[in-house]
Amino acid sequence: MEWLALALVVLAGASLVYFTLRTGISPMPSNRLQRAAILAAAGETPGPIYELGAGWGTLAFALADRFPHAQVIAFELSWVPFAVMRLRQALRPRKNLTLRRLDFLRAPLGQAQLLVCYLFRGGMEALKSKLEQEAAPGSRLITHTFAVHGWTPQAEQTLADLYRTRVYVYRLPPSPG
Repeated sequence: MEWLALALVVLAGASLVYFTLRTGISPMPSNRLQRAAILAAAGETPGPIYELGAGWGTLAFALADRFPHAQVIAFELSWVPFAVMRLRQALRPRKNLTLRRLDFLRAPLGQAQLLVCYLFRGGMEALKSKLEQEAAPGSRLITHTFAVHGWTPQAEQTLADLYRTRVYVYRLPPSPG
């Protein structure tokens, strides 16, 4: 039985490493201050809300709780964090939360009224190109830590956390910076 547990741990670890290399970032949860700032910046969003690269689901579940009448769709490609989100959803379901194990760069994003993400520079560049092609007019993008190079944020906030995290809010289509 110990070998089975060890095999599952090794498989989970290998999966995390594989998807970290494939996507360019490991799944990193947003902290309490980051979540609070994003939820505040979201205002009164009617939805749909897309969380891009949901990781362990810390933002996705917070968004679903904060906006119970809005459809929240969380995209995550990596198997292990996605499985954790599925387990969380099974244990305490949110009727307005849909989990998709899918690369958001391959998904249509034009229906979203609000897009939320915590990516990395390369991921932000890929997302920028995609949103310039298909974002719904008047939709918003909220991101933390990494800005969208070449876009001027509608609002910007520096948090009082250890990293002095920055939260950026963009109105789409973007205004060139």
